[in-house]
Amino acid sequence: MSKILVIEDEAAIRRVLVKILSEESETYNVEEAEDGLKGIEAIKKNDYDLVLCDIKMPKMDGVEVLEAARKIKPEVAFIMISGHGDLDTAVNTMRLGAFDYISKPPDLNRLLTTVRNALDRKELVVENTILKKKVSKNYQMIGESDGISLIKDMIEKVAPTDARVLITGSNGTGKELVAHWLHEKSPRSKAPFIEVNCAAIPSELIESELFGHVKGAFTSAVKDRAGKFEAANKGTIFLDEIGDMSLSAQAKVLRALQESKISRVGTDKDIKVDVRVVAATNKDLKKEIADGNFREDLYHRLAVILIKVPSLNDRRDDIPLLITYFADKIGKEQGTTKKVFSEKAISLLKSYDWTGNIRELRNVVERLIILGGQEVTEEDVKLFASK
Repeated sequence: MSKILVIEDEAAIRRVLVKILSEESETYNVEEAEDGLKGIEAIKKNDYDLVLCDIKMPKMDGVEVLEAARKIKPEVAFIMISGHGDLDTAVNTMRLGAFDYISKPPDLNRLLTTVRNALDRKELVVENTILKKKVSKNYQMIGESDGISLIKDMIEKVAPTDARVLITGSNGTGKELVAHWLHEKSPRSKAPFIEVNCAAIPSELIESELFGHVKGAFTSAVKDRAGKFEAANKGTIFLDEIGDMSLSAQAKVLRALQESKISRVGTDKDIKVDVRVVAATNKDLKKEIADGNFREDLYHRLAVILIKVPSLNDRRDDIPLLITYFADKIGKEQGTTKKVFSEKAISLLKSYDWTGNIRELRNVVERLIILGGQEVTEEDVKLFASK
């Protein structure tokens, strides 16, 4: 159930908006406020998914309502309602965080489309907010080796900028972790971090996933839908395994980087976006370029800063720290007493060939915690983690 508040001092327009929205969907719970002060009181007391707010009102105008609401409930989506003389102000409210604006008298299709898009984006932002609360706990950069120290130094220098970053490295090395920390330490950290696994999305759906679509763009497009670039506006989009992206999608991403605008599948209408792009791949993109699978111009746009994440075999001195970290984390997750690894057990694990990198090490540590003794010994490693 989506909870919507309409703040409008003109009773006739307010009633029309409430009626249209209430009849549009049984999932819309619509409330109303007759001026800005009452609107702010309602926002303080309730959790709204969306607020439709007039710009010119007595006591407290729409711009003041928007600014006050952003301090109280920054996650609430706003659509501004503007008269003919308010268009410049309406555009400026988008810089203050409003999702969009509609003009008086409201066009039915424009109103409903804008409301659906705002609620779609709000849903994505909420999902991202939940993810962000887990980031600091679940994504820690463990290690003191030269390779990891270099990456930490680079993140400190690069994160405060808007420079695009291309992260390379084998599967399981922690490329996603680097992307999270680039966002966490950036001025965009309070805005969305949207992750897209390009390898996991079918090629025929990747453009819709990234840029959204309009109703009727293809068979299953039953309504307008915002894409990941729109969801990441003001924040960061992480294009994981970008080497698997189709050439047609690459062309659209290139345009988004060049012009800071995208268009949804099925329409030529431009949508401005302010997004920092971080990409990652386990492929040799220069070879992919030579083979005709990746655009050279996109590569140069993405690879302003290159960060190569070393394999676990190249940072063996970090293995004891990683084992201790994983043992503590897994113990808490499973509600068991933390197990200790003997020095000989750790030494044996350091000698192994970790083709699956950190991801493989974590799985082995979990297996040893479940199957080994209270102190995980060298014998436990030989029995349960033999390579």
